[in-house]
Amino acid sequence: MSRLRALLRSTRLLTLTGAGGVGKTRLALEFARELPNRFARVDLVELDSLQDGSLLTQSVAAALGVGERAGRTGADGLVRAIGDTSRLLVLDNCEHLVEPCARLVGILLGRCPRLRILATGREALRVPGETVFRVGELSLPPADAGDDVQALLRADAVRLFVERASSRSPGFSLDRGNGRTVGEICRRLDGLTLAVELAARHVGALAPGDILAGLDDQLCRLDLLADGSRTGPRRHSGLAAAVDWSHRLLDPAEQAVFRRLAVLVGGFDVAAARSVCVGGGIGPGQVFRILCALEAKSLVVRLPGDAAPTRFRQLGAIRAYALERLRASGELPGTLRRALAWLTGLADRDRGDVFADQASSPLAVERDNLSSVLACATGHDEAAQARLTLELARVHYQQEQPSAARALLTGPPDVADGPAPGGAAPALAARVACQQADLDEALRRGEQAVARERTRRDPAGLANALDARAAARLCREEFTEAVADLRECRDVLASLGTPEEIAWCAHHLAWALLQAGEAHEADAIMARCLPVLREHAPWTRTAAALHTAGAVRVALGQPESAEQLFTEVLRITPGTSFHSLYPVEGLALVAAQRGDPQRALRLYEASAQARRRLDTEPEAPWRRTMEQAADRARKLLSPAAREAAAAGARGLYGERLVAYALRTRNGADERSRLTARELMVVELVREGLTNRQIAERLRLSVHTVATHLDKVRDKLGLRSRTQIALWAADENRKLWFRDIRHATPGARGAE
Repeated sequence: MSRLRALLRSTRLLTLTGAGGVGKTRLALEFARELPNRFARVDLVELDSLQDGSLLTQSVAAALGVGERAGRTGADGLVRAIGDTSRLLVLDNCEHLVEPCARLVGILLGRCPRLRILATGREALRVPGETVFRVGELSLPPADAGDDVQALLRADAVRLFVERASSRSPGFSLDRGNGRTVGEICRRLDGLTLAVELAARHVGALAPGDILAGLDDQLCRLDLLADGSRTGPRRHSGLAAAVDWSHRLLDPAEQAVFRRLAVLVGGFDVAAARSVCVGGGIGPGQVFRILCALEAKSLVVRLPGDAAPTRFRQLGAIRAYALERLRASGELPGTLRRALAWLTGLADRDRGDVFADQASSPLAVERDNLSSVLACATGHDEAAQARLTLELARVHYQQEQPSAARALLTGPPDVADGPAPGGAAPALAARVACQQADLDEALRRGEQAVARERTRRDPAGLANALDARAAARLCREEFTEAVADLRECRDVLASLGTPEEIAWCAHHLAWALLQAGEAHEADAIMARCLPVLREHAPWTRTAAALHTAGAVRVALGQPESAEQLFTEVLRITPGTSFHSLYPVEGLALVAAQRGDPQRALRLYEASAQARRRLDTEPEAPWRRTMEQAADRARKLLSPAAREAAAAGARGLYGERLVAYALRTRNGADERSRLTARELMVVELVREGLTNRQIAERLRLSVHTVATHLDKVRDKLGLRSRTQIALWAADENRKLWFRDIRHATPGARGAE
């Protein structure tokens, strides 16, 4: 860890290489966990489930939460999102995507000057400026160590084996009776971390001598990945022996579940495992027990986090082995059919949602599984594949990856209808084209969706198509036509008896009417639909409707009620979400209407910098409204006041911005966010002490003092020691006045 810290100070690309199972990923994760104080952001991108190198950039963008924007796709979008911020990007498991990874890394490092990249893989990326750190195998005991316990325990591999074995079997310890055997096991496994762990986990059931015999039996003849891939057994037969030996120790039912799970490349919960692994004498009730057994034997791992339901995955090398076993068993087609049926069942859960494109997809968390199963299941149920292709495109659209969505919706050149009949696919394609600012294509696909649905006589499908065409027309600023589409959409929905969907459409109509200059009618519509959405809709839809209602009240010159609506949005919206920027901008408009141009400008500038950081833009009419209000505010302020507003905005982001917008931000709140040690460091900065002097005074290391100051800067949004000192002086003044008020009778009048 110390060597890695030193290397990362002098290189922008540090690649950890080594054999599969040696511990590259674990080392990278532990190393990155120590670094958030040094970087504005640390991002992890796991690549082991990605098989298609052409999708690398999209996968990295999705992991970073970066959506595509019109005119900026692929690497350009990543470059724009990263910009010149100080960030660390961890690319884990690059070995099967070496060339595309090398190209992407070269682009990012060349265009993002403060980006550093930590990569792991079985070979170097060979990018100019790369520093390669080989993660060696665990140290092994010398051949002549015999049964000398002290000599054996000087080897890392032996210590790891003993630690894992004792956790599996609490009574286990290394002694002269088993020491020679344990040492030989570690040597046969080449000191590979994963192999040693897997072998040690069997100690509870087997004696060390039996484990060694099992390894010897298969060591020379195993062929883990016979297809000649980079992960082939010629390089690490120790890992092959450990995995194969672990597999042979499973009972037949455990072996069947183990190999069938290999089709779930994106991880799985218990319900998914039950759906995919049943059959051949294995009932649904057995799967959970078997899954727990596999997890205990390290053949599946539980993903971190407390979110329900719990998810698991197979490590990449183990999944590759399991997939080979699945192919050899002849069960691959049947397992894929079950996976296809399971995914279709998930998609069917929300079949009744008229506006499914705009609702959270139940398949979002299964995106990688969905993509992988569709790629492998050609020739199976074509109707199910068409349905799931549409669902995958929908997930890409909702995750702001329109290029991937558009490719799926276009379909092969000889399939003009795309992945599904009717208007669902062209309606989604229209929304995707809006996301890409391809406005001609958006209207064309919207027209196509409406035309198809009018022939099918499906009210729900027609309503969705009309809404999609209206979205295209709103993007084109054809407000009168959009209003007409949405009025018809509302009338169509009236016959379906779905209050939430009717209210959602009405909210869209109100927004279109506002753009068309009909604020009074829009206000009347929002008064009817907003209570329904508050009661029945998810928070995302409620937040959007509240924003629309607030914007209408601003247009009507009613800042008090507008402020209440925008404040309500902020209270139900996560502060780190781009959804929170709309009400912040709404409150800027409210401040401008109330004659507070400095607050209006500060909110506008803070929101603008947040949008640049997130690489997101509002709709054109809303953007113009904001820019016009900001221009008016600037004209009302002196140059010093304008600069003060801009300077104040620089410290506002995330929860701090929300707190300021809600008028809950104050010095006491900021002070309470600092730890006692951080407050002591701040006070000594105020006194003018250097980091070394502070370290001597508090008996800390200079590095620890610097770390404390980095945390203070982050919490307070300050950049320099001078700003920290000024903040501390101001806080002392506030506390002095507070103490005077509390201690002196009649102090408030004196104040």
